[in-house]
Amino acid sequence: MASVQLNNLGKVYDAGRNGKVSAVDGVDLEIPDGEMMVLVGPSGCGKSTLLRLIAGLENPTSGSIFLDDQEVSRVKPQDRDVAMVFQNYALFPHLNVEQNMAFSLKFRKIPKPEIQSRVAEAAEVLGLTELLRRRPAELSGGQRQRVALGRAMVCQPKVFLLDEPLSNLDARMRAEMRTEIAQLHRRLGTTMIFVTHDQTEAMTLGQRLCVLDQGRVMQVGAPMELYQQPAHRFVGDFIGTPGMNFVLGKLGGKSGMQFVEQAEGGVTLGLPEPLAKRLAKVAGSEVVLGVRPENVRLAENGAGFVASLQSVETLGHEVLLHTRTAGHGLIVRAAALGQAPTGEVSLTLDWGATAWFDAKTGQALD
Repeated sequence: MASVQLNNLGKVYDAGRNGKVSAVDGVDLEIPDGEMMVLVGPSGCGKSTLLRLIAGLENPTSGSIFLDDQEVSRVKPQDRDVAMVFQNYALFPHLNVEQNMAFSLKFRKIPKPEIQSRVAEAAEVLGLTELLRRRPAELSGGQRQRVALGRAMVCQPKVFLLDEPLSNLDARMRAEMRTEIAQLHRRLGTTMIFVTHDQTEAMTLGQRLCVLDQGRVMQVGAPMELYQQPAHRFVGDFIGTPGMNFVLGKLGGKSGMQFVEQAEGGVTLGLPEPLAKRLAKVAGSEVVLGVRPENVRLAENGAGFVASLQSVETLGHEVLLHTRTAGHGLIVRAAALGQAPTGEVSLTLDWGATAWFDAKTGQALD
């Protein structure tokens, strides 16, 4: 097992006539020994490139990579003692499960008895013992993914690198494989770096998340820390299903927040005194209020502010109410309703669970 440290890591590609493209831009990241770190972000944010840099499949343009105390920025992939699991399984179709799992060990000239022992142990852990004689074409998607994991396990690497390994599976199988990977990490205690664009996978798997956008680290922290205290508007929007509601407004003194409407007028809501004091330093400035759908609530007896109901998503145990007020859309997460409301509804906010961002930079005000 090993810790991983990235220092000001950068990767720039030559895009020909389009100039140069920065895929990874000044990334600093420390991953302790034995941690499950999830790199998450939208397509094109640089997460897979970052994983390939750690694996040695790409050379960095700048910065350094350390495994424990050894710099490996220019070390060949086979000498880094890492194992990578790819999105497309990359199994040899003409070899059976046992042969696929043993392939890299034979390439390294590991003695045959040790190869058999390692393959048998990994197969037992992954539930593949009965499938060792089958070929990939005779396996389900989940079974193929377990074979790919087993092929990495038998190498006994210091670091596991998993590049969107569940994206080819259906929703139910993805949920099952998430559980299996989490159990595998607890059993092995090996450092794992998991790449995904699916924030549900990120939240359920990662001990810590690293949110990336345009090659830059936006925030690193525990899943609930990022969910409840996003350091940037992008993080609040990306983490969570659905993401945060955002309302552009202007702080009108110490006791109110004027929500700006594009056409005319707006809604003025008085802030609780502790929150007003906290935001007094930016009074008069344009800010963005962020609030999670579960922290926007239906008000009783007409209290709160009025919003028009646009649509209702029924999810069984809960509903998502899509509303609009003062030119802004607000999604409300509520318990399943016997009779969904229509027309106008009254809403209140849980001010203690709100987040506030600079309107220009997107950075959190706190």
